[in-house]
Amino acid sequence: MLTFLTVLEVIVAIALTIVVVIQPSKEAGMGALGGSSQVFAGKNSGFEAMLDKLTTWLAVAFMVLSVLIALIS
Repeated sequence: MLTFLTVLEVIVAIALTIVVVIQPSKEAGMGALGGSSQVFAGKNSGFEAMLDKLTTWLAVAFMVLSVLIALIS
């Protein structure tokens, strides 16, 4: 059981890393000082919204798996 959860956690970690890396930049940092118009663009596109939700679910899954592995071992 521990091996299965560990393998599942590694898969979730890799997926979470990939999803975070492919997300477009929000440019809310120093770009706002330079007059970037994308900061005030408004709503996310469908793809960006899906990536946001997927990031949240993968992060929650990673945390739950981490707690389960800690409790079992």
